[in-house]
Amino acid sequence: MGHNMRAYFQPAFLVCVAVLAAGEIIKPILGVVIADKEPLPLKKPLEFLDEENLSPYKVISEMEIDNKQLVKELGTKDYIQWVLEDTEVSAGNAVRSLLLFITYYDLPDKVVHAPEECYTGGGYERLVSDSITFEINNTGGSPRFTGEAGFRKNIQGKYLVFGRTKSNFWQSQGKFPVLYFFRVNGKYMGSREETRITLNKNIFGKFSYFSKVELAFNQSPVIPDKEEALAAGEKLLGVILPILEAKHWPDWPALSEVEGKKEGGGE
Repeated sequence: MGHNMRAYFQPAFLVCVAVLAAGEIIKPILGVVIADKEPLPLKKPLEFLDEENLSPYKVISEMEIDNKQLVKELGTKDYIQWVLEDTEVSAGNAVRSLLLFITYYDLPDKVVHAPEECYTGGGYERLVSDSITFEINNTGGSPRFTGEAGFRKNIQGKYLVFGRTKSNFWQSQGKFPVLYFFRVNGKYMGSREETRITLNKNIFGKFSYFSKVELAFNQSPVIPDKEEALAAGEKLLGVILPILEAKHWPDWPALSEVEGKKEGGGE
């Protein structure tokens, strides 16, 4: 497992950090508008996500960035990089294991980054780039998080496939798919462009935030096709999104109402 992580993730992550740092230079062109915003913290840090509520998924490893400079360039300390294993899927299946990478920005003053830059900068070629819709219909989750009616959402996102462009110590011979989307000011967005637009529309709001949810099927030499990866992603999101909404991401509608009452002089 450790070899797979080294082979696929580390170079892309390191280059992604460099891209973020370079983004500070071009932020006036590509960045988001921040006007006297205040940080909006999570209800609970992502690192305290309760593993026991993730059934049937098991956390195989939790990775932490030890380098302070890398954390600084990433722009947030609120993140998780977890390798998950679906215990309902047979060993050797292409979607049994995956990398879950979630970041949260309580004051989004950096260029919104995405896997396209991270992986291509790390020596991978983007082979496929498609828009997708996650059709999530989880009726069997814990009522604490899904409610009596379950958790049903259609979320726009991106489906990417990367393959190596050259061989070196870190890289594998294979290719792998990555799926991702954003949570922005209480809404789901399927692209970086939509995220920027949403953030920039909130010029006069007191708060703004965004969170990126990324799923990489890079833990196995067997590569899932698009349908397999999307179905596996929908299954995991049906488990983890209700928890993130209930226990971690800010209650954006409630905050908006509070701010509106304050501005209008209401109680």
